[in-house]
Amino acid sequence: MAREKIYLEEVFPSPFMQLWGIFRKTPVAMVGFCCFIFLILLAIFAPIISPYSPVDGNLDMILLPPAWHVDGNVSYLLGTDELGRDMLSRLMYGTSLTFGLSFIVVIFSLVIGVVIGSLSALTKGIKSSFLNHFLDVILSIPSLLLAIIIVAILGPGISNTVWAIAIVFIPQFIHITRYAVKEEFRKDYVLASRLDGASNFRILYYSVFPNIVERLMSQATLAQSAAILDIATLGFLGLGAQIPLPEWGAILANGLERFYIAPWTVYLPGLAILFAVVATNLVGEGIRHALKLRKEN
Repeated sequence: MAREKIYLEEVFPSPFMQLWGIFRKTPVAMVGFCCFIFLILLAIFAPIISPYSPVDGNLDMILLPPAWHVDGNVSYLLGTDELGRDMLSRLMYGTSLTFGLSFIVVIFSLVIGVVIGSLSALTKGIKSSFLNHFLDVILSIPSLLLAIIIVAILGPGISNTVWAIAIVFIPQFIHITRYAVKEEFRKDYVLASRLDGASNFRILYYSVFPNIVERLMSQATLAQSAAILDIATLGFLGLGAQIPLPEWGAILANGLERFYIAPWTVYLPGLAILFAVVATNLVGEGIRHALKLRKEN
């Protein structure tokens, strides 16, 4: 039976395996995927592999330039800030706050959005019309502006930032799930399943979800890059993570006052944000490219 299963998977691969087969043949997408995995691992293991504490400083090493500078020190590869805190350690810990939290926010929003979107796709009448108009209103507001409004109500802080961004992204996943489920329910294979006596839940779980998971993954990568920028922006504006937390946006804002004498305290967190966003966008673009080629084939 195991050999027959392996043979069937090779001859008739699942939609996900078809997508992965096309995705891994795109070099740029695989580079982005490797960088994405690297950031996930760094977010998990930063407390173990970081050389110094992200909040404790060394007053003898204040504003030390990076190691490649003539006045740099190999012990502090990326230099230090105004309190002698190691920039490499702060950026590594910042991966957990900026990238790690954005990843958690997207997963949470995706799960909630898929559940509500799937249930709403099965409803009709006034409830469906009300939800549709409500989503149109919410989605018409820029996500960052809406997150700022929510944080202004809840108060500044990293926890409120996470909740605000999650609240902003849930309607996006509800909208795309609702549209995708309704589109699939119009197809012939769903009608055939209904004639066989399958319930809506069984059709959703076994037939519809496998066919829309790629679209949800593509939307999740878009939301991930937006969440990184939103968390960093709120931290930069002083509405998100507060110093001394080593969040990339907060680190960047804290270094602006000393940009001319210690530019590494600004461009290093900026490069970290850019790296994370580009890696995420490359993965998303690779998924969308693979989806397009699979449909053409």
